[in-house]
Amino acid sequence: MDEPQHRIRALYTASTVTVYQAYSPEIGVPAVRGGRFPAAWKRDRMTWIKPSFLWMMYRCGWGTKEGQETVLGIEISRDGFEWALRHACLSSYVRGLHSDRSTWQRELKRAPARVQWDPERDLHLQPLPYRSLQLGLSGEAVRRYADEWTVCIRDVTPLAREIRALVNSGDLDSAARLLPGEEPYPAEGELMAHLRS
Repeated sequence: MDEPQHRIRALYTASTVTVYQAYSPEIGVPAVRGGRFPAAWKRDRMTWIKPSFLWMMYRCGWGTKEGQETVLGIEISRDGFEWALRHACLSSYVRGLHSDRSTWQRELKRAPARVQWDPERDLHLQPLPYRSLQLGLSGEAVRRYADEWTVCIRDVTPLAREIRALVNSGDLDSAARLLPGEEPYPAEGELMAHLRS
């Protein structure tokens, strides 16, 4: 089946969607233990969440990059996720989608969320010809994410290490079987019309 150029692929249930982030153990371990981000987690900066497990693995080097050693699977409410999409602006200007560059810049400045479409990755973390969502949260969206939307936080670092070891040993079938079961997320129409680049 042909993949569309832009699609949200995610592990989700009727009420939640799983997104990924990677942090230092000083942030990640207390977040898992308490089920909430600790006081040291910065609420005044933009935080990027990724529904694609393999894109997160590319970003954090399977949890080996400094400051990204603890990979978190964060289950958030679908209502919250969709609120962020509805209130998001594309992170780059697209002629035809935005009326002009200055209007887009004003929208970007006001928006509590922004969307970036990055190449999806394969098990070797090489880019694929289609893109997956990265969602940046700031201001009100960060507060809602931390205080309202988060349902649970899991440490998926052991899973990342296990999959990486299988990839390194050449056992791609076993590695693929361990991947989270991401499916196309049902986000069409008004939810996504302003976010297609």
